[in-house]
Amino acid sequence: MKTISIATALTILASAAHGAECIDAKAAKAGFILERPGIHSEFRPAAGGMVSVANEYQSQSPQTQFLFGGLIEVFRDSETGQLAMIPFSDLRKLFPLKAGAKSKTVFVRLAANKQPKGTETLEINVKGKETFSLGDCKYNVLAVRLTIKNEAGKTQDEFTALYAPDLQAVLARRYDEGTNAESVVGYEVIKPLPN
Repeated sequence: MKTISIATALTILASAAHGAECIDAKAAKAGFILERPGIHSEFRPAAGGMVSVANEYQSQSPQTQFLFGGLIEVFRDSETGQLAMIPFSDLRKLFPLKAGAKSKTVFVRLAANKQPKGTETLEINVKGKETFSLGDCKYNVLAVRLTIKNEAGKTQDEFTALYAPDLQAVLARRYDEGTNAESVVGYEVIKPLPN
């Protein structure tokens, strides 16, 4: 009887220890790591509603991004240069995101030694709620359709971000949604930052 109790206790402890690796909203405030083959990303909350993301790639130079709310890129820095996206409206009014919400934000893209080619528009359409798994961890995410159009209205980029509001992070991107070419590119592992 004692052996069963010890074995049961060890199983419970092992499960608790394994489950402790899942990052919740409170733990996310201390930062965390997301990984998939070829990329290691460290997320850290920053002032003003920003999230700093340090990306290390297997096949290219490191990159640092600042994402408003963990979703909207406003600055990028790497060995290839710097890029800033300056919105003409208050991004704070977009958050917290809710299913069914739609918005359009006009912005200008600035890079060193390059004149902007005109304004661009970021369209956000929060399509609904889903669940996304990172290993043994499950997260409630919003499926957020992001479309970037140039000044002439031509689509430059379009994808669905699977955005975890609790983490303020995009866990995956869905491309060519609803077509035979649909694909999902997402992180596979989440873990706390080392102390």
